[in-house]
Amino acid sequence: MAMSKTVHKGRQPSLAQLRAFAAVAEHLHFRDAAAAMGMSQPALSGAVSALEEALGVQLLERTTRKVLLSPAGERLAARAKAVLDAVGELMEEAEAVQAPFTGVLRLGVIPTVAPYLLPTVLRLFHERYPELDLQVYEEQTYSLLEGLAAGRLDLLLLAVPLGVPGVTEMPLFDEDFVLVTPDDHPLAGRAGIPRDALRELDLLLLDEGHCLRDQALDVCREAGRPDGAAVTTTAAGLATLVQLVAGGMGVTLLPGTAVAVETGRNPRLATGSFADPAPSRRVALAMRAGAARADEFEALAGELRGALEGLPVRLVRSGPSGV
Repeated sequence: MAMSKTVHKGRQPSLAQLRAFAAVAEHLHFRDAAAAMGMSQPALSGAVSALEEALGVQLLERTTRKVLLSPAGERLAARAKAVLDAVGELMEEAEAVQAPFTGVLRLGVIPTVAPYLLPTVLRLFHERYPELDLQVYEEQTYSLLEGLAAGRLDLLLLAVPLGVPGVTEMPLFDEDFVLVTPDDHPLAGRAGIPRDALRELDLLLLDEGHCLRDQALDVCREAGRPDGAAVTTTAAGLATLVQLVAGGMGVTLLPGTAVAVETGRNPRLATGSFADPAPSRRVALAMRAGAARADEFEALAGELRGALEGLPVRLVRSGPSGV
């Protein structure tokens, strides 16, 4: 008896029905197909009949001896297999996503951190998380926060506090600022420099937009330097900044992790340390509040703190904080 060609719009084929049809299409025998599926022949036949009804198409030509695919069945058998293959791939991907420290991780880093911490970060990921596909983006803070909010970035490595709603900070360490001077400067190599020395110095800072510039200005305000005091701003990066210092154009502040890299290449540079409590900044990982991978990122923060042992920093063991 020919079946109606009208699709029942309120009914959708189930995966069980598609699997039953695919088994029959492969074996062209109900008994063999039922055995392969681990179900009874009546249940298998019923599933295929229900699929035919849902689709409004006759898929099989049944005889007493064998089963044949109808012309429609020939076409739809390939579609059914493609659907089942896609579902299988979906489940495999879901299992892979559930595995921690796998897949893509898009890490944003500020320029005044990237050159000094990335060697440690990359070594940690290579040794402990080889299945992670780490992608690194060096941008200024405002750009990183925009990328985090938009989902373009997953995790940030930057100076805090940010004071941004919806962002959770995972503190890593505090580092002191160091005064970098020409080697013939009166403060060259001195220890215990009072903060108020910053009131009168010719200070060189990074361009607008760098959080390190803002932090340095905050330090100067705390030291009593007038807001209107001249600050020479000519450098887009720390490497250029310290070369200007070496040329006698002024002094600058560097975070402790940058000192060895930026001053070790020029013998005309000297460093001085401030009296306690020295001005400092805090560096942290940051993620979206409620991020799906929050537990994974917190574990990463803990591992990274351990990897930073030996750097000129004070590790922060406190947990995540958010606004």
